[in-house]
Amino acid sequence: MSNHLAESQLERTFQYQSSLPPLPVPSLEGSLSKYLDAVRPFASEEEFKATENIVRTFQQGVGKELHHKLLQRAKSKKNWLEEWWLDTAYLEVRIPSQLCVNFGGPAPYLEHCWPPTEGTALQRASVSTWHTLQYWNLIHKEMLAPQKAGKAALDMDQFRMLFCTCKVPGVKKDTIHNYFKTEREGPCPSHLVVMCRGRFFTFDALCDGQILSPPEILRQLSYVKEYCEGGPEGDGVAALTSEERTRWAEAREYLISIDPHNKTILETIQSCLFIISLDDKKPYSSPENYTNLTLEAITGDPTIRWGDKSYNSIAFSDGTFGSTCDHSPYDAMVLVSLCWYIDQQLKATDGKWKGSDAVRPMPLPEELVFTVDQKVQSDISHAKQQYWEMAKDLQVVCYAFTAFGKSAIKQKKLHPDAFVQLAMQLAYYRLHKIPGSCYETAMTRKFYHGRTDTMRPCTQEAVNWCKAMMDPACNVNEKRKAMLLAASKHSQLMAEAQDGKGYDRHLLGLYLIAKEEGYPAPDLFTDPLYAKSGGGGNFVLSSSLVGYTTVLGAVAPMVHQGYGFFYRIREDRIVISISAWKSCHQTDAATLFNNFSSSLHEMLHLATTSQL
Repeated sequence: MSNHLAESQLERTFQYQSSLPPLPVPSLEGSLSKYLDAVRPFASEEEFKATENIVRTFQQGVGKELHHKLLQRAKSKKNWLEEWWLDTAYLEVRIPSQLCVNFGGPAPYLEHCWPPTEGTALQRASVSTWHTLQYWNLIHKEMLAPQKAGKAALDMDQFRMLFCTCKVPGVKKDTIHNYFKTEREGPCPSHLVVMCRGRFFTFDALCDGQILSPPEILRQLSYVKEYCEGGPEGDGVAALTSEERTRWAEAREYLISIDPHNKTILETIQSCLFIISLDDKKPYSSPENYTNLTLEAITGDPTIRWGDKSYNSIAFSDGTFGSTCDHSPYDAMVLVSLCWYIDQQLKATDGKWKGSDAVRPMPLPEELVFTVDQKVQSDISHAKQQYWEMAKDLQVVCYAFTAFGKSAIKQKKLHPDAFVQLAMQLAYYRLHKIPGSCYETAMTRKFYHGRTDTMRPCTQEAVNWCKAMMDPACNVNEKRKAMLLAASKHSQLMAEAQDGKGYDRHLLGLYLIAKEEGYPAPDLFTDPLYAKSGGGGNFVLSSSLVGYTTVLGAVAPMVHQGYGFFYRIREDRIVISISAWKSCHQTDAATLFNNFSSSLHEMLHLATTSQL
């Protein structure tokens, strides 16, 4: 527990916020030079020359003007990107977010004290809920230790968005409603919402100002479960959150228009701490194969998940757990921090509650019943239909590669993340015979309200290495030299991106300034190589190192012909979740995983034989 608590009562969760440096604007010359390097692997000589000319013209002309305007914007905003990123990446996007944008995944508790076991779901859910409420309390009281990179404080603002937060759909643009308050700021909502068989229930997580104990939470959850088992399925209003955004916004407006009480219920759901989904499914999984659990967390029953909620904790009936979260208010590392905390607490207590079994008198959960008519039922039916069609099309595999992990890679003096990314590049190159434009998340939290930038791992160095690996005439030393060059380039680009010297968000800023000021779209952004190299959200490999803990997640691919590729690296293993769309016949997640495993073996062998 000590590593989660602030070192002293003086170091509060959000105390460094005001002293964090502003998000810098990189130099125009530097960003355009890096951009040219990034498009090189995807271009013929002729195409590259054309793009070079476009970039030169941009740099000397309209680009210079736009960059100057961006610098002016940065003078008046501590984070010049924040609102733009939220709008462009999330709030203005109209595709259904529950399947296409949300992230979700399996809880790792099955690896130790909570293997899949019938009849344990509610008891375990009450314990995991209690630990989650302890984490909320740490943030609420500002006792959660501020995270740091070395000695530098990282931005903690996203931790305000984990609880009591919900996206609300708009016809043209969504909004984020955040009801969270620290103890010093004032009253914070303390109720939970439980969803079961298409129905909604709510109860307060506090009694006389104290967090309910696991036996008390169990009493509330058991009441909901028994009540639902003895009655009909609910209307499944939650399925509406899985709709295309404008359709959901219109359906929501209609829902409110037929009965003002519906608005009250929506507010209750939006403001609750988080959602507990009681799911009847049994997605059997093991430490080596998390596929069923990951798939069910991401593509499960839409009538018991509120797709816009910042955290849905899913309790499956075999005693395993998952989650699905709206991506707009925060990035995955916030949920990873919570789940890693819970995992450590469960390990320390063997997953058991060792306190009092006493249950104080308190109100039973209250059912939240929407007024619905034929039109609402028709909207729900349409939402379910489109959701299940998409859900059936999403392929997810989530396996552990157990031959080796971080310790073996570090022994060879290689960076584990660069190692995994190169293995992914080689796997894609083998399978598709072309370089794979790739997005890797780079964290920019050392800056005020920083979230992420893009690091592009498909460098010319990586492609040269892939070609060397496929060339029978190339000897071991040449292959090793190419691998080391590619790994070094990867680590350099990642360090620069984390230091505010990435170029993708800078280019986005220039594009948006042009749009806001009524300029025609500059040629740089309409050049075919811009999209071909991944620009404008066209990366065929959407990847992220979820960390070095036990917590993993998954997201759908960024493009139809692409893959989602997420991984966590442990001392002795690498656990990977890969997603792809079945309707794209060129991609297959399982084949990519097999190629990836072979690449890892080859790379370690290469690093070993070269040391002899």
